[in-house]
Amino acid sequence: MSAVFLAPLYWMVSTALKGHDELLEFPPTVFPGSPQWSNFRDAVEFIPFGTFFLNTLTITVFSVIGAVISNLLVAYGFSHVQWPGRDFLFYVVVATIFIPFPVIIVPVFILMAKLGWVDTFLPLIIPAWLGNPLYIFLLRQYLLQIPRDLTDAARVDGAREWQVLWRVVLPLSKPALAVVAIFAGVFAWNDFLGPLLYLQSEDNYTLAIGLQFYRSQYDVQFNLLMAASTLVVLPLVVLFLAFQKQFIEGATMGSLK
Repeated sequence: MSAVFLAPLYWMVSTALKGHDELLEFPPTVFPGSPQWSNFRDAVEFIPFGTFFLNTLTITVFSVIGAVISNLLVAYGFSHVQWPGRDFLFYVVVATIFIPFPVIIVPVFILMAKLGWVDTFLPLIIPAWLGNPLYIFLLRQYLLQIPRDLTDAARVDGAREWQVLWRVVLPLSKPALAVVAIFAGVFAWNDFLGPLLYLQSEDNYTLAIGLQFYRSQYDVQFNLLMAASTLVVLPLVVLFLAFQKQFIEGATMGSLK
């Protein structure tokens, strides 16, 4: 099964290393006869790759920070703070997961346009600071595993809610926060529809939009397209490998003993 899922990734890298003539061979070659490492350099020079990369990195970094902070605050309020109507409102928040994004595209775009945020990064960053129902659900379920005796003991010692959150809950929530950070980072990095809706200037384009420059040519250079796609995917692979342990712990919600 791993081979099945890795086959498209291998084919992408293999195509990225092929020359133009080798792309036309039939049946296609499984291994590149003469690897063309220069394709990666040509792919970077074909479009303003550096500008698109910095734009994507900026949106991703601020989106991840916003997702971690906002969803942790909301999840903490739904798990360790008692207040009237808490559980009912939590179910309402979770129910919004089932609202498809195409349904709210028009009203959200009108809102962003009236705020003057069109053709800026704000429509792609600010929503991440307002909470996500899926991330709130994941964090809440994880925080419920933290014994209330710990938070109650901190309150008895005179700690305020911010101190309880910062000194008690946050250190125990790092695996779950790593999962949220990875999910938010992957979504922001790969997001195509959002930049397509809000970004109008080429200087603000992200990599997801920039890859379309290769397909806009009459003679599509698939080796350069695959080379650029490999460079786009590479940071996500490195991110997952770096936080693989935290991701598995947070996803299984089994790190608290």
